[in-house]
Amino acid sequence: MDARIDKVVTSGKVTVDDNEYDVESNTYIVGDDDEVIVIDPANDAEAILKEIGEREVMAVICTDGRDHHLGAVLEIAEADEEEAAPIGVHSRDRLLWRQYFRALAKKEEDSEFKDLQPDIDIEDGGIFEIAGAQLEVMHTPGHTPGSICLYSEQLGVLFSGDTLHKGRPGRVGEEYHDLQEQLNSIGSLLGPLPKDTRVLPGQGDETTVGDEDSQWESWFALAQEPSSED
Repeated sequence: MDARIDKVVTSGKVTVDDNEYDVESNTYIVGDDDEVIVIDPANDAEAILKEIGEREVMAVICTDGRDHHLGAVLEIAEADEEEAAPIGVHSRDRLLWRQYFRALAKKEEDSEFKDLQPDIDIEDGGIFEIAGAQLEVMHTPGHTPGSICLYSEQLGVLFSGDTLHKGRPGRVGEEYHDLQEQLNSIGSLLGPLPKDTRVLPGQGDETTVGDEDSQWESWFALAQEPSSED
């Protein structure tokens, strides 16, 4: 297996419930010297394309449909002018996708964005393959209805998107979309995985399954308290 993981950190803004927030996002480039899959191309396409270099982009995967994960997605997918790479988003986040690109069409006064659709409806249990590694799709609703994580047994890595950040359930902004559902997803996700599995989140530093699994019950208890957000 020749697959490796490169990481690009970019800064940008994300809008949640009409509120705009500054965010630093992690983009992961998985592959070898020839071909890659790009996970969550966020904010700054130029920085991501520089890391990709001359490698061919085989697919672009969005772990959710928030706008910071969509802002650079077309530029990355269309890096090869001859043949664009397919873009994958979970079917339950198509609404967020449509809202983003219809707003973009209005802002740019360019109708081609209005009816733009993802190429792949990602579903739970789906498999992406690159450079001898498999990326298994795990549907983890809560942060958004169509949030996903990607697990690679060969690489010993869980790409957790904004479902799970180091030390807490992931979020963008001040509040959770559906914390109870998100915690249920995290519990189901972490339990079966090896404790030494690296967790590479959509924001912040990496962690391990064991470190986060040990804290899950405390998050669940806090979620029962009406005044708590975390």
